[in-house]
Amino acid sequence: MDKSELALQIRRTGCNCCQAVLLAFAEETGLEKDFLMQLGSGFGSGMGAMEGPCGALIGAAMTLSLMDGGKLPVRQAEMKLLRDFTEKCGSAICREIKGVGTGKPTCSCECCIETAIQLVAAQE
Repeated sequence: MDKSELALQIRRTGCNCCQAVLLAFAEETGLEKDFLMQLGSGFGSGMGAMEGPCGALIGAAMTLSLMDGGKLPVRQAEMKLLRDFTEKCGSAICREIKGVGTGKPTCSCECCIETAIQLVAAQE
């Protein structure tokens, strides 16, 4: 099973988008799944109840930092992550992605999760 499939399966068990991304990379981060669940628990519906960044994007940024180990220039990697995610999903802000206020979503939660997973995997 690839990381995207794993993350979507995790999401279907009741985890939020951030948790799904974090847990998909649990082995790579070397951290306990319970800790990753707690770390991502506050980012369901994005940051600030859809007012801020998408939870999948936050999970991807956290994953890059957790996998860094002092090797990656994380700031540069996160700038690329933000730029690429925004290009693929139409925005980095959850409410804009979901089309709140416009009725025109740019991307589904599943698509955001898959995009986040692909972007993290591309930087490994």
